[in-house]
Amino acid sequence: MSNHKALEMFGRSGNPSLSADTFSSSAADASFGTSAPPATMTLQGTVNKTGMLLALVIISASYTWAMFFSSGNPTKVIPWAVGGAIAGLVLALITMFKKQYSGVTAPVYAIAEGLFLGAISAVFEAQYPGIVIQAVGLTLGTLASLLFLYKTGIVKPTENFRLMVTSATMGIGLLYLVSMLMNMFGSADIGFIHSNGLFGIGFSLLVVTIAALNLVLDFDFIEQGSEMGAPQYMEWFGAFSLMVTLIWLYLEMLRLLAKLRSR
Repeated sequence: MSNHKALEMFGRSGNPSLSADTFSSSAADASFGTSAPPATMTLQGTVNKTGMLLALVIISASYTWAMFFSSGNPTKVIPWAVGGAIAGLVLALITMFKKQYSGVTAPVYAIAEGLFLGAISAVFEAQYPGIVIQAVGLTLGTLASLLFLYKTGIVKPTENFRLMVTSATMGIGLLYLVSMLMNMFGSADIGFIHSNGLFGIGFSLLVVTIAALNLVLDFDFIEQGSEMGAPQYMEWFGAFSLMVTLIWLYLEMLRLLAKLRSR
């Protein structure tokens, strides 16, 4: 797992990047020193901006995807993939700590991530034809299912739920980070992370489940922001945070499907 991906998971719902305090402090900052009430965050605005970020991801991903299949040479897209991952990491950090700039950093982040995802997806598709459309379908299906479960109250983000998901997310991120460091220093890898055996597939199923449950926390945080009157720029930040989870979920879907297809 890349540095960027590990940071994304630590920066998700279990991190202060999205919380009730985040939204309330942002609302206070936006209203400080002003007489007129500022424009506030809405659910519809966040949905619209999430759609914009998703479109940017798809457009930029199509560039590296086409580059790979037109040349058939993976080395041509590696610089784009690495560059996109590094740029995405930097932009994610900036967005998390400078939320007021998310109207600029979030779209650029989406473009950078699209370059990375397009290249990675093309490599997987070349090895396992049809895997990308399966991963996309499962990711969008999971998004729709969790949104339904959240809106109907079947799944509720209680404090125990938050603690469980946060702890599991950080544990997975730490495990991936240790595995990455072991690879960097030439040590033996943590085998079950990449194994296509039953234990490896079970681990991937667990990670997919935890990534999916993070969506519930994202929905709740965004809804809280809208109810608390967070400033309008938080729509971009909420959309960015949701995209981080969706990208993680999609990559884990690819990993799981690849393990199943390789058996």
